[in-house]
Amino acid sequence: MRRHMIEERPHWRATAETFGFRFADMYGAKYWDESAMFSFTLEEIEGSIEDPSRDLHQMCLELAGRAVGDARLLSRLGIPAAHHDYVSASWRNRAQEPSLYGRFDLAYDGTGPAKLLEYNADTPTGLYEAAVFQWLWLEDLLRSGALPPGTDQFNSIQEHLVERLCLMPQNAMLHIAGAVDNVEDGGTLSYLADCALQAGYRVKMLAMEDIGIDPVGRFTDLDDLVIERMFKLHPWEWMLAETFGQKLPHARCTFMEPPWKAMLSTKAILPLLWEMFPGHPNLLPAYFEDDPRAGELRDYARKPLFSREGENVTLVRRGRSETVPGHYGDGPFVVQAATHLFETRHGHAVIGSWMVGDEPCGMGIREDTSAITMNMSRFVPHIIAV
Repeated sequence: MRRHMIEERPHWRATAETFGFRFADMYGAKYWDESAMFSFTLEEIEGSIEDPSRDLHQMCLELAGRAVGDARLLSRLGIPAAHHDYVSASWRNRAQEPSLYGRFDLAYDGTGPAKLLEYNADTPTGLYEAAVFQWLWLEDLLRSGALPPGTDQFNSIQEHLVERLCLMPQNAMLHIAGAVDNVEDGGTLSYLADCALQAGYRVKMLAMEDIGIDPVGRFTDLDDLVIERMFKLHPWEWMLAETFGQKLPHARCTFMEPPWKAMLSTKAILPLLWEMFPGHPNLLPAYFEDDPRAGELRDYARKPLFSREGENVTLVRRGRSETVPGHYGDGPFVVQAATHLFETRHGHAVIGSWMVGDEPCGMGIREDTSAITMNMSRFVPHIIAV
């Protein structure tokens, strides 16, 4: 794994606008950063990213299978008691309620095993730029001769998404719901809508607040059409806490992601995986904060069970502490041993390894000046060097 400074394409922002990448700049700063790239050998991709991601996914499924029917474990995973049966039933019916996608965030510097930082099993963003825009970047650089022929990228995300969606009922209506007016979430929703259209769906997009409930408890859209299948970019922990959460078990709606993904979209999996697979080379020691062993870690990250963009994470290393403010400080926390990220004078890099179904199929790299990846991180493209 190496970082290289390269020339930006002169008209990349116009290209971003043409292809609907309207959040290439965010928060008044550059988000997409092609002034650099990361390069990997094929052996690094296959042995240090792809294979560990497949193993971690299977370990997570084993954890979910163990948690079903175990009220203690479900509660530890942050599932409200009122929804234990709903989530468990979804897992048992997973042949009809398969997962769509997720993203493992990995620490890897090219010198040792990748380490799991967290699993974004539900509603991860960063999808469009990983699947589409960094591939367009690669094609442009190959055409211009800036990269040698045969240069590749670990990226078949779009093909896998469309293929996965093709496993679902054809010519069905799929409602795609979320914060459609948010530039980043809206971009992700639009991209998934395009993938669904390619897979043969009919698609309607709507905001979460526009979802209604009919007299028999089914969800409806603004045209009073019953919602039978929904992709929602709205985390399950929010769904289960909403006022309509009590209606979920009786709504007869098939969700992408299914309710059982709620068991894995929490940092509570970190100590539970460490308990199940102690010493695994791709895991870091991790404990619930109320576990006395958590106090024995000298360098560590303290993380809420549910948080995004690094909010309310505290990193303690070599006696120094850094905390990101946020909105997730009231819930339970886990404590995970700190590890080294790939670091240069430009920042710290985290690898996002994308899973579609049960297969790793691509990655995106975010770089931040902080060792805690936050909302100001930059997306830097990558290649597999020839």
